[in-house]
Amino acid sequence: MMHRLTPILGAGLLSLAMTTAHADATTQASAKLYKNPSCVCCKQYADQMKAEGMDIEIIETDNLGQAKVSGNVPHALYACHTMLIGDYVVEGHVPLAAIERLLEETPDIDGIALAGMPAGSPGMPGPKQGEFEIMGFDDNKTSRFMKL
Repeated sequence: MMHRLTPILGAGLLSLAMTTAHADATTQASAKLYKNPSCVCCKQYADQMKAEGMDIEIIETDNLGQAKVSGNVPHALYACHTMLIGDYVVEGHVPLAAIERLLEETPDIDGIALAGMPAGSPGMPGPKQGEFEIMGFDDNKTSRFMKL
């Protein structure tokens, strides 16, 4: 006899499996984070992402612009560090939720960015001052990827 909660439990397990697969896509992808050797907030960002389960190699460079140019990051979206993960570029202090969505949905773009160094974003001190507008970019064109 089937219990009345079986469909609900089944849906819950499916949701749990999808969440686990979603997180696995992020934690299984290796990332390379390019940063200036003296930048503290970039290291704090990497440490926070590592604490969330990401595998990040930090590459210190005095030529950070080369990583941005190679990744086709539009100048208006430049931030203090550039991360390569899978086939994508992640520019700046992008929250993990946006990276997870990027890796789960695999859109046909070069990457995503959170321009500047907004307070309350991963690795940045202070309270969050409003929604973060995560931008997608491809071929030097930008569009809203998501708000957090």
